[in-house]
Amino acid sequence: MAKPNYQFDKRQRELKKAKQQEEKRLKKLAGRDAAPAADEPATTDQKPEQTP
Repeated sequence: MAKPNYQFDKRQRELKKAKQQEEKRLKKLAGRDAAPAADEPATTDQKPEQTP
């Protein structure tokens, strides 16, 4: 009977976990980009008037 390769199994679990974390990070990032934050100031193309 063949010996189990625990190092291979551990590496596969680590890769799966890293992939899931990356997908979660991308999902969070996409969600943040889609909805504008209310605490960020609105930007305009106009410059404020300056008085001399």
